[in-house]
Amino acid sequence: MNPDPAIRVFERILADPDIAPCVARVERLPEAPGSFAPLPPDLDGRLAGALARRGIERLYTHQRASWDLARAGRNFVVVTPTASGKTLCYNLPVVQALLEDPSARALYLFPTKALSQDQQAELNEVALGGDLPVKIATYDGDTPSSVRVSARDTGRIVITNPDMLHSGVLPNHAKWSRFFSGLRYVVVDEMHGYRGIFGSHVANVIRRLKRIAAFYGSKPSFILCSATIGNPGALAELLVEEPVETVTENGAPRAEKLVVFYNPPLVDPVQGIRKSTATESQKLAVKLLRAGVKTILFARSRLRVELIAGYINQELRNLYTDNSGIVVEPYRSGLLPTERRAIERGLRDGTVHGVVSTNALELGIDIGGLDAAIIAGFPGSFASFWQQSGRAGRRSGLSAAFFVASSSPLDQYIVAHPEYFFGASPESGRVDPANPYVYMDHVKCAAFELPFGEGEPFGQDVGEALAYLAEDGIVRKAGGRWHWSSSGYPSEEISLRSAASDNVVIVDATEGRNRVIGEMDRPSAKELVYDDAVYIHRGRQYVVLKLDLENRLCKVEEREVNYYTDAVVKTDIKVLSEDARGESAGHGWVLSDILVRSEAERFKKLRFHTHENVGYGDIHLPPEEMQTRGLAVLFPPETSAGTELEKRDIAFRAAVLSGMSHLIRRIAPAFLMCDPRDIGAAERARDDHFGVPALYLYDQYPGGTGLAEALRELLPKVFRAALETVELCPCGGGCPSCIGVDFSDGRTALDGREVKTGVERLLAASA
Repeated sequence: MNPDPAIRVFERILADPDIAPCVARVERLPEAPGSFAPLPPDLDGRLAGALARRGIERLYTHQRASWDLARAGRNFVVVTPTASGKTLCYNLPVVQALLEDPSARALYLFPTKALSQDQQAELNEVALGGDLPVKIATYDGDTPSSVRVSARDTGRIVITNPDMLHSGVLPNHAKWSRFFSGLRYVVVDEMHGYRGIFGSHVANVIRRLKRIAAFYGSKPSFILCSATIGNPGALAELLVEEPVETVTENGAPRAEKLVVFYNPPLVDPVQGIRKSTATESQKLAVKLLRAGVKTILFARSRLRVELIAGYINQELRNLYTDNSGIVVEPYRSGLLPTERRAIERGLRDGTVHGVVSTNALELGIDIGGLDAAIIAGFPGSFASFWQQSGRAGRRSGLSAAFFVASSSPLDQYIVAHPEYFFGASPESGRVDPANPYVYMDHVKCAAFELPFGEGEPFGQDVGEALAYLAEDGIVRKAGGRWHWSSSGYPSEEISLRSAASDNVVIVDATEGRNRVIGEMDRPSAKELVYDDAVYIHRGRQYVVLKLDLENRLCKVEEREVNYYTDAVVKTDIKVLSEDARGESAGHGWVLSDILVRSEAERFKKLRFHTHENVGYGDIHLPPEEMQTRGLAVLFPPETSAGTELEKRDIAFRAAVLSGMSHLIRRIAPAFLMCDPRDIGAAERARDDHFGVPALYLYDQYPGGTGLAEALRELLPKVFRAALETVELCPCGGGCPSCIGVDFSDGRTALDGREVKTGVERLLAASA
């Protein structure tokens, strides 16, 4: 699509009577010219020729700044938007160094296997012209054994992901001795994705990488790339534990983009219930696809991806025209690698016209030129929003990003405050490499790889950790060094992505097929594929026959049902220690270690499209226990907020705290740069430990990831945003857009308007 037809198509869709009443804001981001610098005078002629074949005769200013820093041997991080040419920021200096020194090597780290393979294609076919004497190899879980040997022996640039580096490369470093002895550069792309528990693991993997490199006599420089975040330099330095310079001035031109805020219509103004993001996103996508607009739709979960893709294909279904020739596919974790690559290839070659994805396609995988992005619900951070919206218009010309608000308090706050959205500072990424669970795992891995010398640092003094492991016979001390003495291979048992490393395999047992169709981690399995749950895979519906946790196996059978399932989870909390305490006029707070016990007790059956509850079922699975970091917000009677609660009975206090918990949990992620699922919340009308009403907010990962501590500093801002959300909500007595539910529906004796007013007063007193 060129700009003139594009604007006419988008204007026609925005004026559509089904769409126009719900358009809350249209922001037109103007195009911006580029800023350029000449090619470096010392650039190898072969590289210059490869660039010329691509029509590149000069660099963007941020690419030239990166070249200068790399040639000076400095660590640096490049922070520029999607499609700004970040790959040349590292490809040019790295390949130049490899052309100058035949023994030099480089390691590229990408967060996913799909992105690794995409970058190899970029290097081989485009970025380097395809005829430079630099062998490039991908080394991941899908690489055949014969190719792996060639990659480690002769690969000059090895592209991998943190998981493979952790479990496949570092434990076998002796086979990689030639590579490590010449390691000159380590490239860490998509750095903003290395936050939370994953980032904490990756920081420790990089510690191990540097330790191995030093053993073979090399000290590589680090080049990192990131989308816009609030603390790029600080995050980069936490990951690599060395000084890092920042390159933030973007020299790339920017194409024109429309950003549309779409608020689904109210179906019940009294209860504040809106049409679901699933159905409204599907409606928008169908209109765009029928208008010839290649579209990507981002949904918040694997279940929603399958639901929305199914809705779109049902709407397009036409046997006589083969769905008007429009192909739409779901893309999410759990798909087989061949399925994911076929979808990526279809998007590039035009045989797939639309895709519904989780944030798996938020990263820079080449999926060709898309014209529109639909973001179904706020993705958890502004960085993610701009990454997702940037998947449309990556080449040139006008594009559009549609933000379809959910009933979530955060989404409604954003729609009501577009100036906050467009003027907000980017969030900061947080990691905690010292998380005791994460740290101890990587001390084991490091001891397996190389003995620890007396007094050798590993991010911190590692002696106490080694002594603890020695008590269990995992390491032993001999000759002033700590040696691995246990059986097994520690990295095989440690997952970088989640608290649990043991995945459950999902097998289609329909009519004896016994075919693997997916997998998921154990805690997720307890809440998604329990017995009688509905599992959706690429539009097909399966009912779970049996979840066998002991053998990590889930058997499903294909069936047509008219509902999907959602687990109801009960949570108990025990305070283990109190580490910091404070108070304000409105409330008190305590930072502590807590034990969280969660159990999926039953599930709801929700009808497709209408999402009405059509029944329940019981779940019989053991609970999950997790020790983590928590922030307890306390309301003793001497505080103004506590005074508000003391006036009413236990049932009313519980309802008010539940409404406050709903708001805080959903609004806080915008301030913390995290997914709402990273934060847990529980409320107690009278807490057993503290003896007063309490609201617990905690990290959803063992040991914590720093979110509870960060939230303590941001609590006043979060309270104020939550208060504004309740005040602006037009509902009568509570709804999903503010306090979560309507307490005036007859299920309790509570007055919904009073509960909503109580939440407002509690937030006002707390802020």
